[in-house]
Amino acid sequence: MARRDEQRGDRRNRNDEERDSEIVEKLVHINRVAATVKGGRRFSFAALMVVGDQKGRVGYGHGKAREVPEAIRKATEEAKKSMIRVPLRESRTLHHDGHGRWGAGKVLVRAAPPGTGVIAGGPMRAVLETLGVQDVVGKSQGSSNPYNMVRATFEALKAQASPRQVAAKRGKKVSDVIGRRADGASAAAPAADAEG
Repeated sequence: MARRDEQRGDRRNRNDEERDSEIVEKLVHINRVAATVKGGRRFSFAALMVVGDQKGRVGYGHGKAREVPEAIRKATEEAKKSMIRVPLRESRTLHHDGHGRWGAGKVLVRAAPPGTGVIAGGPMRAVLETLGVQDVVGKSQGSSNPYNMVRATFEALKAQASPRQVAAKRGKKVSDVIGRRADGASAAAPAADAEG
């Protein structure tokens, strides 16, 4: 019995290692912070990390420690625990435009046609690249504070919904939902349904 549990544990560890090997880590921001104590100032480092599998899962984390590598390790662990799944259209762009707000940070993310690339700067770019989006336009309209920008970007991404999710929520077929789209992608879908 103990041996079977051991094998299960080994299998779980192997699966975790495989999952971790696919994850891309990006350091967004590192900040030196000081605590004033009786003997003077005590310095430590705060790190903001973004991790993702470039297939629709992304997370962010914040870590603080006396040394930079330790702060990065803590932030990476937190980021892996807080990963979210974002539905992507054709595995390259978002399904629709989105707005996100966190504190004074405001961001706008827009779906883009093939070949556009990732048009976004700073912390937004790190989040979108680790997510695995290839064509997207991002614009920061508020504060440039990296913490607020990352959180606002996550708020915009959490609001993303695929046509399948919307159809399930409304109790309709996917073709009914896609037929109402304004862009060129929807014109081909009803024609294909009519032929089949």
